[in-house]
Amino acid sequence: MGIYDNTHSVAIGYILWIFGFTGSHRFYYGKPVTGTIWFLTLGLLGIGWLIDLFLIPFMDRNADLRFRKGRINYNVAWILLTFLGLLGVHRMYLGKWITGILYLFTGALFGVGYIYDYWTLNDQIHEINTDIFYPSTGQR
Repeated sequence: MGIYDNTHSVAIGYILWIFGFTGSHRFYYGKPVTGTIWFLTLGLLGIGWLIDLFLIPFMDRNADLRFRKGRINYNVAWILLTFLGLLGVHRMYLGKWITGILYLFTGALFGVGYIYDYWTLNDQIHEINTDIFYPSTGQR
């Protein structure tokens, strides 16, 4: 792994930016607090949303520096969360089958789990990608 791993995509960031008044692009880049503010204020009444048009390359670089590349692809997980999150497909992709099936039958625990995953998905993936298994010792 290099100093700069391309974990996130500028293209995905701009696609999510189209729905920027929801803060989805900010959640994607690991900024849950400002993502929530964008969600509650409709992208700071559209002003923050327009400013983010120019900030996305910087947010992408910061996310690439912050999160570790590994067996779980951030882009795939975020697309699954964004479009199929209420069905738990992203959790199944992460290997979290029990909660994935639970999400499937409860609408992501009535939407609360969906919001939780928007806040924590990058960290969940980062944790999985940094979990190193040593087969000879059986230890992580």
